[in-house]
Amino acid sequence: MRRSLAWLVPLSLLLLPALAPATEPLAPNELGRVMILEYHKIDMPEQRWTRTPANFRRDLERLRERGYRLVALGDLLDGRLSLPRGTTPVVLTFDDSSPGQFRYLQRNGEWVIDPDSAVGILEAFERAHPEFGHAATFYVLPGADPPNRLFNQPALAGRKLAYLASRGYEIGNHTLWHANLARYGEDVVRKQIMTAQEWIQGHVPGYRPRTLALPMGAYPREVKWAVQGGRNGSSYRHDAILMVAGGAAPSPYARTLDPYRLPRIQATESELGRWL
Repeated sequence: MRRSLAWLVPLSLLLLPALAPATEPLAPNELGRVMILEYHKIDMPEQRWTRTPANFRRDLERLRERGYRLVALGDLLDGRLSLPRGTTPVVLTFDDSSPGQFRYLQRNGEWVIDPDSAVGILEAFERAHPEFGHAATFYVLPGADPPNRLFNQPALAGRKLAYLASRGYEIGNHTLWHANLARYGEDVVRKQIMTAQEWIQGHVPGYRPRTLALPMGAYPREVKWAVQGGRNGSSYRHDAILMVAGGAAPSPYARTLDPYRLPRIQATESELGRWL
């Protein structure tokens, strides 16, 4: 299933830009590719699906030094990009709502964001380098078993989702409990997606997740089941479906672009080293 998007790229969408004289800013390249980075746990120790806080900070610094700037996935889909000439957009995504992505700590009787959680690291980095930008999408699991149910602080789940939405982060659908959609028929697929959205809206009324990240990258038998649907007067509609791997995303002007098969780069040491 394909759908065209009005992606407008007024500046550079380069992933690996061609060499240019050091004194000249890079010209726009509308046929370049865009990195959509995929993180899971931010924790200790470093493992296949875990990035340590120190390494996550280092990832951000490497991106900044190489001229990347954060953009929201929704802005990319809508073509609302306004970056300095010669810089390159990059999208951050976080799957599975694990505790290290967003944690509160109690200090002096108040709840504060853990500076070693992904949100804490992102906001500290933004304060130090405001030009780098402010954006990320969190693909949450409202009905998963602990520790992946909405960041694993039940009493603070609503506060966290409301904070993310109010601060301009995006909340994405990842199904109710990380269901492998390839294993189920239409009714279960739609229920997994619709119920996850309803849980999110229970904490953030009226919020509509615009994108779905497929658990394990598994598509249902019919892609249209994941794109849109509804029940009992409620509905879901996704402007893009994200895969679990696949490399950098095609240019919005490339003939190969399919917003319902949007690839990502897993943010491991080896993959980041390869792309950066």
